[in-house]
Amino acid sequence: MKYDPIKRSLGKVFNRTPFLRIIFYRLLDLLLLRSWHIRKALKTIELDDSKGAILDAGSGFGQYVYRMSCYFPNSSILGVDVKEEQIADCNSFFGQIGKGDKVQFQYADLTTFVEDQKFSLILSVDVMEHIEEDRKVFSNFYQSLQEGGQLLISTPSDQGGSDAHDHDHDDVHGFVDEHVRDGYGISDISEKLKEAGFKDIRAKYSYGLPGKVSWKLSMKYPIVILGVSQLFFVFLPFYYLLVFPLCLILNVLDLYITHKSGTGLIVIAKK
Repeated sequence: MKYDPIKRSLGKVFNRTPFLRIIFYRLLDLLLLRSWHIRKALKTIELDDSKGAILDAGSGFGQYVYRMSCYFPNSSILGVDVKEEQIADCNSFFGQIGKGDKVQFQYADLTTFVEDQKFSLILSVDVMEHIEEDRKVFSNFYQSLQEGGQLLISTPSDQGGSDAHDHDHDDVHGFVDEHVRDGYGISDISEKLKEAGFKDIRAKYSYGLPGKVSWKLSMKYPIVILGVSQLFFVFLPFYYLLVFPLCLILNVLDLYITHKSGTGLIVIAKK
């Protein structure tokens, strides 16, 4: 089972109109526990819309850029990615919904991308586990932030992020085939950020026991089934009618419990 073909198929379905795409973003906000943790973290960040811009480093399908454009409507937002088809797609979508003057997307390799002291906030979601030269990227982030700017990272932990250590099941490899590391430990990523110059580093585990169960029910199992046949799209609404109430409860628990360990990390650091 491969993850990316499923994402592309879902993108084609929901990309037919801007309205459907916004609906898709909102569904992802509900289903993806990661989105819950990112939204909670973003709400703790005080941002002066008149100063600096925002960078989504690894913007993908544009889900988090859309969310930040709602939270910080006066800020300019730049989304960068290495997939040029997603860049063109996102520029088209945000232009269609009237946000093209504030939101732009462009190609960038994070190991070389630097905009000197331009950004007041940098967001990086599920990106660093794909990049071997992470120290270089953290240094680039630091250089690109304004004084007092903040970095928000979501990444798998070394406690089994994205089931990376669950090698008994072949179907899991589609989630982690492109990872260069299984995940970060809190001390590991904190030391690397300190080395880059960051201070006030706060790191905590996400995807504790409630989150792991929710992720399997809401994301892993449906994607595994869809990897067998896309005909199962027909049955997805009925599946989610059954499991979503339980996943909702599990997500709330994961969001507000302090976890001693977990398969994800949420990290906030300041320049």
